[in-house]
Amino acid sequence: MPNRSEERVVTPGLLRDWPLPDLEGDKESRGRVLVIGGARRTPGAVLLAGVAALRAGAGKLQIAVAAESAVALSIAVPEAKVVGVAAAGEPPDEVLEMAGSADVILLGPGLDDIDHTMRLMRSVLEAAGPETGVVLDAYALGALSKDSTLLRQRRAVLTPNVVEAGHLLGREPGDDLAGASRELAQRYRAVVSLYGHIAAPDGGCWREENGDAGLGTSGSGDVRSGIVAGLLGRGADPAQAACWAAYAHAMSGRRLAPRFGRVGFLARELVDEVAYTIAMV
Repeated sequence: MPNRSEERVVTPGLLRDWPLPDLEGDKESRGRVLVIGGARRTPGAVLLAGVAALRAGAGKLQIAVAAESAVALSIAVPEAKVVGVAAAGEPPDEVLEMAGSADVILLGPGLDDIDHTMRLMRSVLEAAGPETGVVLDAYALGALSKDSTLLRQRRAVLTPNVVEAGHLLGREPGDDLAGASRELAQRYRAVVSLYGHIAAPDGGCWREENGDAGLGTSGSGDVRSGIVAGLLGRGADPAQAACWAAYAHAMSGRRLAPRFGRVGFLARELVDEVAYTIAMV
């Protein structure tokens, strides 16, 4: 996909000309995704992100979540291996071993303590290989804003909202979200997906225009980051995963609007539309 200095609109035609990797082979060939997050009060965030990754086509799912929620989450998501993480101290060796063998690591959904998040990130990303795909969301972005050296992987996607983008920039992003996404992509040498504006560190820029008000619902961002992780697991490159995910996320909301109204659907309902939306491109 050629790079352009101006944003290219993400359309079905653009995506068809940028096809996702073939789905030949077994679940191992579609990638092992590790989702790390879910504090004691917010375990649902990793459920949404993890199931979204599977709906996007990831082959295997592993979850590291607050120890209090691990058993319940393993029942809620029987497709996943679930490991508990204590709220203090270093992550257990099992999580570091999972990180070392993961194809993609998604960090941040549902975390609520910046110091704990920084410890997790430092240990987990050091255990991962340099080519491991990484998606950072929520508190993981706050941690990155405090220490940019935490991110060492080359295949990385950042999925900030406007507040998180402000922390990463060190200032309010203002109305020029396209410019903010480009600046962040250059600063952190990662693909950035910011409210439909996608930017790559090599200068590529895209814009997804189907997003509507209903996407501004609790858990929606967790779904979007999970889609990115699942597509990376399938073998998509970071910019491709971010563009396809932005389209799938937005169009899943469009598909739900006739049944629930523009603002009546839930994030969990977005998840169930992802696979069909991707398949119909």
